[in-house]
Amino acid sequence: MTDTVLEVSELSKSFRRRPVVDQCSFSLPRGSITALVGSNGAGKTTLMSMIVGLLHADAGEVTVLGHSVDDRGIAPGLSYLAQHKPLFARFSIAEMLRFGRDTNDRWDDAYANRIVEEAGLDQRTKIKRLSPGQRTRIAIALVLGRLPEIVLLDEPLADLDPVARRAVAQLLMSDAADRGTTIVLSSHVLADLVDVADRLLLLRSGRMQLNGNTEDIVNEHYVVRGTTSAPDGEIVGVIGGTSVIRGPRPDSTVLPATLDDVVLAHLSGVE
Repeated sequence: MTDTVLEVSELSKSFRRRPVVDQCSFSLPRGSITALVGSNGAGKTTLMSMIVGLLHADAGEVTVLGHSVDDRGIAPGLSYLAQHKPLFARFSIAEMLRFGRDTNDRWDDAYANRIVEEAGLDQRTKIKRLSPGQRTRIAIALVLGRLPEIVLLDEPLADLDPVARRAVAQLLMSDAADRGTTIVLSSHVLADLVDVADRLLLLRSGRMQLNGNTEDIVNEHYVVRGTTSAPDGEIVGVIGGTSVIRGPRPDSTVLPATLDDVVLAHLSGVE
């Protein structure tokens, strides 16, 4: 039996009568790493804010570790890193880590310090003196130092150079493998997530377009040159003269789709 740790059911949110998240439903098993993908404005941050309990949903329900979530604060057992990565600019790194230790009942000081040390950072340095990428590493240390069961990260890799991006990705994968942490990473840049995630959630205009195991989703699609009819499938999008079709592959002459093909087609295809 699958150990489901996060369940979202028919979740919706509108601002000024404009739907931003529209009847989204999915569930995630323990230890999975999920890419939450969508264009800017697709509703990723709003969805995450409702999941963690920072934003009240208009309709639907969120269940975290068997408990219904309300809008009174971060759900127990869950860590959330917002896109702007809030840290106290006047604190040193050491003071920031001490703050994490003093404000969390569950805290692994050695783990948080190791994440910082592996980044080669001097703990006497003030947060305001750090580069955006270095601040991201400190924020990741605070998030994982709490030893959460579920982690939600909103655009966590955007400020990192390629070397740091790979290091953080490996850190997250190790945390999921070693502790069974369930991780959700949002991004509008697929390359940030393609080598990390084993599950995919794709939002388009606030609605969930794709939801499932990444490999299974890719295998459900194929590509053909030019536009064509698809009697046994659905053309989900045309990219540079190539049609991406969802359905059984008719024969060996058609090309298998890549994850890039699938995501771009669903983001750019017809409503």
